[in-house]
Amino acid sequence: MTTPHYSMFIDGKWIDTADAYEIRSPATEELVATVAKGGITEVDLAVAAAKAAHEEGSWRRTSPAERAALLNEVATRLAGRVDELAVLQTQENGATIRITGALHVGLSVAQMQYLASLAENYEWETNGPEIGPIPAVGIVRREPLGVVAAIVPWNIPLLTTVWKIAPALAAGNTVVLKPDEHAPLLALELAKEFEAAGLPAGVLNVITGDGDPVGAYLSGHPDVRKVAFTGSTVVGKSILRQSAQTIRRVTLELGGKGANIVLDDADLEMAVDGALFASMANNGQACEAGTRLLIPASKRDEIVTRLVARASTLRLGNPLDPATNIGPIASRVQRDRIVDYFRIAAEEGATAVLGGGVPVGGEFDKGYWVEPTIFVDVTNDMRIAREEVFGPVLTVLTYDSVDEAIKIANDSSYGLSAGVWGEESRALEVARQLDAGMVWVNDWHVIHPAYPFGGYKESGLGREGGPDALDEYTEQKFISLDRSGGIENKAFAIVIDPVA
Repeated sequence: MTTPHYSMFIDGKWIDTADAYEIRSPATEELVATVAKGGITEVDLAVAAAKAAHEEGSWRRTSPAERAALLNEVATRLAGRVDELAVLQTQENGATIRITGALHVGLSVAQMQYLASLAENYEWETNGPEIGPIPAVGIVRREPLGVVAAIVPWNIPLLTTVWKIAPALAAGNTVVLKPDEHAPLLALELAKEFEAAGLPAGVLNVITGDGDPVGAYLSGHPDVRKVAFTGSTVVGKSILRQSAQTIRRVTLELGGKGANIVLDDADLEMAVDGALFASMANNGQACEAGTRLLIPASKRDEIVTRLVARASTLRLGNPLDPATNIGPIASRVQRDRIVDYFRIAAEEGATAVLGGGVPVGGEFDKGYWVEPTIFVDVTNDMRIAREEVFGPVLTVLTYDSVDEAIKIANDSSYGLSAGVWGEESRALEVARQLDAGMVWVNDWHVIHPAYPFGGYKESGLGREGGPDALDEYTEQKFISLDRSGGIENKAFAIVIDPVA
């Protein structure tokens, strides 16, 4: 069977390069596809195409209903390929087939449909109150920004792509998309569907290549009017510094270290399963994972025993097998980083009550694997409790009072996600005191198109999704329309003497 090869999509054409890189399965290391490897030249071509398409104006002058119709058509096309694309995603980054169909592709379809509906009902132009005593009337318009650079990660690439390009296109912008070099395939498949749906040339461009130089050059390109980025806080800070050079807009969805508080009246069966769901879903490679579990000291032994028993049933293995709970880590570099955190945790005094190593033998002789791991004897000053590990690793901390739990939860440079388990009214009271952009009560990973996604502090700026999603991709313009019909009521006399 011939290995698929993917080119870049620039100005409505598929462009190849002399150099290419390989996408290999993180489970088997088998070759999945080859992809054109672009550089600075391709960034310039893509941005120039997007700028020309914006200035030509045919896309931004289409009606919101027309733009919504195209988004809905693409969503329908994706929905018809859910199973196929789920397999491709699993092959590309190792997420289990149990999650790629429902989350990676299914939620992407729902998100695009929601944004299409939002575009049709958005207030693109509103009349404000009359301005006296002139008299005049105010008009407020929402207009596209121009060229949007969208830079997305490898862990949930399709959904994070849709979060950016769907509102950008719905608002009439043009886009240059840079997928992560480890997981570009679904972004390129998405470009195929936009092309088939009739999106004009240059409106969406997809460039592939290394984060440095391609992503770094794109995020600082002088013709880009907004950067929408999901990834590490370190890179996000760099993008924010770059944005000062041209005062461009940014949306940054960055790291997290979600605190998950179990109250003493929680349903422990639900809370324990919920804690594992929060920390292990998508192989633990989710920015909003619940990686710090805060439990009452009085119930430490009971909860830890339950955690270990339930986590011991998780099946690690072939991510294409529906029976598998946890698949491989997406790359060798990321696997080695997680293993190094195991060393750091042990040196700082944490104890692994489950896992803490790399499985060997059989299917684990190839690919990038780590064991589902639970650390206890953790304090909030340890690196394992403060830094984003990004793997199937749960740290357990104890508290003596709810006030102490809230203090520990908020003692973090991150503020993306949090959770509380317990009687509803009491848990809700705690939820309101947590410094996080998203807080789940008696659940986790509840992500819905109609609600905003984003964080406090070093977890980012702006929000993706929700009823205000288009605000992030539009400029406000105020137009004052004179209704006086003559010179008599003007304020000109403040500066100019009236005619005698």
